[in-house]
Amino acid sequence: MIGRLRGTLVSKQPPSLLVEVGGVGYDVDAPMSTIYDLPATGQEVTLLTHYAVREDGVSLYGFLRETERAMFRNLLKVSGIGAKIALAVLSGVSTEELSRLVHGGDVVALTKIPGIGKKTAERMVVELRDRVDATGVRLPAAAAGIAAPVDPVGEATVALQQLGYKPPEATRLVNKVAADGDTAEAIIRKALRAALGS
Repeated sequence: MIGRLRGTLVSKQPPSLLVEVGGVGYDVDAPMSTIYDLPATGQEVTLLTHYAVREDGVSLYGFLRETERAMFRNLLKVSGIGAKIALAVLSGVSTEELSRLVHGGDVVALTKIPGIGKKTAERMVVELRDRVDATGVRLPAAAAGIAAPVDPVGEATVALQQLGYKPPEATRLVNKVAADGDTAEAIIRKALRAALGS
């Protein structure tokens, strides 16, 4: 089982990362909360990981903070929540805010997170309430050798779709918050805040 990776951050294509460790490249999916705080590509990074084995293959999920990994694992224990939705949840709210919503029984706020319907939100409140106290998109890759034009608006729109938003909603959110000079990560952060009404 792989519990931690320390190596060179080769690429960031939310929600996927490529980390090279000893000449081996690891594909790692991470929530936006982790991706926001990563160093620049080419720099060293240390990720806490969750190794998942399924019938159709294995996956690796990475986090900068233990609270995020613990919350991710707790979310996976909720009926109806898989890894993709768990990543979307952690991309939409901080672990502290999620804990507050769960303990407050705020089903309405939880349903604003992509992929979370009313029944799933209700299960989250019931199944996470006793656990959270202890815890506190793949974008199109550039063709080899060819530098892709920087299009933060396009990247942010695709990333939001990967997080569960329908294309028209993703486009609407991005157009609402994007400003000149914003990076894709900044646009995604603002769009998620706008979607949650915070």
